[in-house]
Amino acid sequence: MSLFTGLSAFPMTPTDATGRLAPELLRAFLKRIVAADAQSIGLLGSTGAYAYLTAEERKRTLGVALESVARRVPVIVGVGALRTDEAADLARDARQAGAEGLLLAPVSYQPLTEDEVFHHFEAVAEAGGLPLCIYNNPGTTKFTFSPDLIGRLAEVPNVVAVKMPPPADGDVAAELARLRACVPESFAIGYSGDWVAKAALQAGADCWYSVVAGLLPGPARALTRAAQTGDRAEAERLDAAFAPLWSLFRDFGSFRVMFALAEFLGQGPLAPPRPVLPIPEATRVRVRAALDAVEAATATPPGA
Repeated sequence: MSLFTGLSAFPMTPTDATGRLAPELLRAFLKRIVAADAQSIGLLGSTGAYAYLTAEERKRTLGVALESVARRVPVIVGVGALRTDEAADLARDARQAGAEGLLLAPVSYQPLTEDEVFHHFEAVAEAGGLPLCIYNNPGTTKFTFSPDLIGRLAEVPNVVAVKMPPPADGDVAAELARLRACVPESFAIGYSGDWVAKAALQAGADCWYSVVAGLLPGPARALTRAAQTGDRAEAERLDAAFAPLWSLFRDFGSFRVMFALAEFLGQGPLAPPRPVLPIPEATRVRVRAALDAVEAATATPPGA
């Protein structure tokens, strides 16, 4: 089975106001993910606030996480950085520390061309020497990977997967068909944007790169299992329970919402790195209600 399949859970990176890691809290997040039997852990992704951390704190986070997980679940590490040489160094650090895979977004201040992104990925993939997933995140990077560019990169050694955002037209099945025509059969195509997870998995996507699984891995694993095994009724039931949370993610951004969710789960208080601000105080009641809906739907098996 490919590393980039099933449920990939993306934990937050808990830090204090100065950006210093809170290791015990990170271990608590990871313990829940391992217990839920996620297929992989996406460390230092967007949910993990990698862009706000120094290289030293990223390295420290990696060390704590790998020691805590102890290879019970494969760890995929985000290595995005403004400069190619910095991203390559982060990729080497990940390999040397014992990570199993890499996730790379084309972080940049200057708008990038397709050739610039291609050569950036080629260099980082070579430096890391690990299976690498393309992170197509135009909402953050302002760069959109075309199917043709994904196809070019799929021929680069070590580039074996892509993490896609929700399609603009909502038609995951059609987009999957277009992408499958551009890449080798073994190339894994997965989706972020938790609100499209059910549709993507039912359409045949290989992986759900999940924000919510960083804090609620059990319910997310249940939804993944139902969608992938063809249990449409159960997938619909679970996705409906998540719907208030999906709405919050779309309204405020999942990154902000996760900080409030962590506090309601007794894993805080935590605050996003400035200049990002917490969600409005008046919205917290919606987060509490959304959490209650998920916990009620997954407390006991249906029909029990």
